[in-house]
Amino acid sequence: MNTNYTLNPHPLVQFLQKSPREFTKEDIIRYVVENNIEMINFRYPGADGRLKTLNFIINDLDYLDTILSCGERVDGSSLFPYIEAGASDLYVLPRYRTAFLNPFSEIPAVDILCSFYTKDGTPLEMSPEYVMRRAHEELKRVTGLEYEVMGELEYYVVDYLDDLFLASDQRGYHESTPFNKGAELRAKAMKYIASTGGQIKYGHSEVGNFTTEDQMYEQNEIEFLPVPMEEAADQLMIAKWILRTLAYQYGVDLTFAPKITVGKAGSGLHIHTRLMKDGKNAMVTDGRLNDNALRAIAGYLDLAPSLTAFGNTNPTSYFRLVPHQEAPTNICWGDRNRSVLVRVPLGWTTGAANMLRDANPLEKPEERDYSAKQTVEFRCPDGSADVYLLIAGLAVAARHGFEMENGLKYARDRYVDVNIFDDANKAVLDRLSQLPASCAESADCLERQRAIFERHGVFSPRLIDGTIAMLRGYEDRTLRQDLGDDKEQIMALVKKYFYCG
Repeated sequence: MNTNYTLNPHPLVQFLQKSPREFTKEDIIRYVVENNIEMINFRYPGADGRLKTLNFIINDLDYLDTILSCGERVDGSSLFPYIEAGASDLYVLPRYRTAFLNPFSEIPAVDILCSFYTKDGTPLEMSPEYVMRRAHEELKRVTGLEYEVMGELEYYVVDYLDDLFLASDQRGYHESTPFNKGAELRAKAMKYIASTGGQIKYGHSEVGNFTTEDQMYEQNEIEFLPVPMEEAADQLMIAKWILRTLAYQYGVDLTFAPKITVGKAGSGLHIHTRLMKDGKNAMVTDGRLNDNALRAIAGYLDLAPSLTAFGNTNPTSYFRLVPHQEAPTNICWGDRNRSVLVRVPLGWTTGAANMLRDANPLEKPEERDYSAKQTVEFRCPDGSADVYLLIAGLAVAARHGFEMENGLKYARDRYVDVNIFDDANKAVLDRLSQLPASCAESADCLERQRAIFERHGVFSPRLIDGTIAMLRGYEDRTLRQDLGDDKEQIMALVKKYFYCG
């Protein structure tokens, strides 16, 4: 037995004694046969950002081999609004590396994520998963670097009011039981996500918690570890499905919505990124961000207005992105500053060994390189995001930063190390540009910058057209001003988009 896999919570990894990236059709068949698996479930995302399901009962070995070899047909026009009904047949083909044991099914089942293919057997160019793959290929071609991503998945648990051990309003950060009521659900979700291959960093309760007359709202978060961008998106999709299914079993409600109630924001979906070369962080040199990092940051900032088209996709997104709150509105970056759009979190590039020795005097001094832990965080996306298109867009933006003639200067000019909302720093605030304030504005920004996303054949023009049409279809250009503080209308909007993403 390979000791590298003894602690792995993924049942297929334990059984096959290999990484999911090495799974083959033969491996899946052997696991099914030797573990009495009775069902195969194909999973794939639709345009609404939710996983869809196609169930197969296994009749015999030949049928199992056929399912895994040639997939099945689906109606693409029912999954994506930009596919015409007259030519909508698509194939879905399983990606073996994504196979996992379904943690909920009473019937023993293996679930596998799928890719979309056309009638000619070519990848569907408008498929978000394929767009993301193309974005990574082009970034690697231009820069010679690989792109790793991790997400911070924030969500609210909504339950009937329990007056015992209530945390103070908006003071739920890192609370423990009994003040954190959602801890058991979160822990079980983490166990299930890990069993499907999700690489989890940690979980905790978040700041946002409050009560109404009869309900209790509690914010929690599960944060992932950096993995290749394709895997990061898959993990977020599966994690959302697991959290919602568990909430249903617990008899509570759960939402990733960007707006939760009047006067309070909902949940963000902060995305951390890093560029890698030969397994090492290519954004850090001698404990400091290098030119690679600055170029990527320049790309994020320059394309930020249009990235909202993939990361902030319904009108309530722009009730979260308002000035003077923790969600960013100004296009700038900084270290540790939570009001900026792009943040460089505290890293372990200096002093790590000293801290360890101080906390644990018995430990021997050691020299270790912790630079791999350093990431760059993009903070405006929220739970409405299409995670595949958002991550693909960020990869395009990172590549764009390397292609910008003045990328380094552009990044340095937009660095801030002050509270930009302080009156004393008004001059700094005045020179910064802002994110869009509505889906309609986001669509305008995407239309202006679409050529960058379409360059090198990454984003399909039809996909960009469909995204612009969807955003403009909300007709929300003046919605924030029109609604003002009208609680009833704002709550109607919250309810409408409660299950977004």
